[in-house]
Amino acid sequence: MKMITAIIKPFKLDDVRDALGEAGVMGMTVTEVKGFGRQKGHTELYRGAEYVVDFLPKLKLEIAVSDEDAERVVETIAETAASGRIGDGKIFVTTIDRAVRIRTREEGDDAL
Repeated sequence: MKMITAIIKPFKLDDVRDALGEAGVMGMTVTEVKGFGRQKGHTELYRGAEYVVDFLPKLKLEIAVSDEDAERVVETIAETAASGRIGDGKIFVTTIDRAVRIRTREEGDDAL
């Protein structure tokens, strides 16, 4: 099993969710986060005063999938979340040692 963690721009969520649904993904966790990468934030103007926004709003998607589905899910996210501009985000794939569905005590791929 794999845990796919994707950091994406907030306005891409609906597109990514729809594409993942078509790809057969049954669920995901979405968290509002802030951060920066190569962008290093940006400056904005408010009432004539310029200020620096160090941390930019992003969304963190966490999706647990079987090993067989991992590459397809990564490709779906990468294609759908891309805008071609700096700050599109990152995708991380890690191994899940164990998964348990609390209600039924199913384990492994059955718990997903």
